[in-house]
Amino acid sequence: MTGSRPVRALVGTVGLAGAVVLALTGCTGGSGGGGGASSTPVSTMAPSSSSAPSSSAPSSSAPPVSTAPSSSPAASSPAASGGAGSTGAAAAGPADGGTASGAGTCAVSTLAGSIVDGGGGGAGSVYLNLALRNTGNASCTLQGWPGVSFVGDGNGTQIGASAKLDRSGANPTVTLAAGQTAYAPLRIVQARNLEPGNCTTQQPDGFRVYPPGSKQSLFVASTAYTACRQQSAELLSVRAFVPEGQQQR
Repeated sequence: MTGSRPVRALVGTVGLAGAVVLALTGCTGGSGGGGGASSTPVSTMAPSSSSAPSSSAPSSSAPPVSTAPSSSPAASSPAASGGAGSTGAAAAGPADGGTASGAGTCAVSTLAGSIVDGGGGGAGSVYLNLALRNTGNASCTLQGWPGVSFVGDGNGTQIGASAKLDRSGANPTVTLAAGQTAYAPLRIVQARNLEPGNCTTQQPDGFRVYPPGSKQSLFVASTAYTACRQQSAELLSVRAFVPEGQQQR
């Protein structure tokens, strides 16, 4: 029995060595069954972060590129509008060709008309003066013959023919200071002197008067005279404007 102790000791030693070998084999196995934890550090088995493929997706922190049109003030602001100059309306200058260095032509809005005596009548006609007074604050001018016609029916309808232009007299440029008056000698043939078949008489409300060169007219009230409806009955004739003192007397 004493001789068996060394044998047991040897067997025990061999068994311990085998266990150590088995343990070492299990630690170094690449894929042991049963899911045993490996002693190898995890960091040595995971792929390096430097070798990971880079993402092609844009960074979430970078702003997206906008494809919308620019909303800058220059693009969104309305186009500049012109004033009165961008629509074609030029600034008003002196009336009817007047110059800044002198008096302009008298505007209808600064004139008041009347019919004044011109020396009576004779040979079937009445001689008068068409007077235009400057009611403005500045001097203005009149030069030439006015357009004159009878009007009636309470609405300015022309009656008969317009006045003939009598060019036998002078036609100066008349400068009117504020309050001054120019006169155009006016002759009216008496309607009763015409044959009834040539003149259907009508009492007018007055005269329509166009100052020389103007496309605007003014009304001069007068019911003292008789007109003819027919255009062929020429009752009126007028001379050019003259300054005060040279009118018919």
